[in-house]
Amino acid sequence: MFKGFLLGIIANCIGIYLYVYFFAPYSFETMMETAVEQGYMGGLIGLGAILNLLLFFFFLTTKLFKFKKAAQPYEARGVLMATILAALAVLYFEF
Repeated sequence: MFKGFLLGIIANCIGIYLYVYFFAPYSFETMMETAVEQGYMGGLIGLGAILNLLLFFFFLTTKLFKFKKAAQPYEARGVLMATILAALAVLYFEF
């Protein structure tokens, strides 16, 4: 589960970075400062969590190793825990 949790946090960070890189008019550092100041950091975290959805279904549908059949549901649970943490962060920044 720890592996899935860690991958979920990393996927969320990558999702935030990709969103800011492709759709923001400013640099990453400036955008993060602006997001905290203007109150839309929760929205950025929520958009970054979209990659967690892909990672979650990847772990549920893929059998990576034949001898390791029971590991993927636990990794999917870790990704789910990371998504719940992201949701709590969204609640914190929005309220």
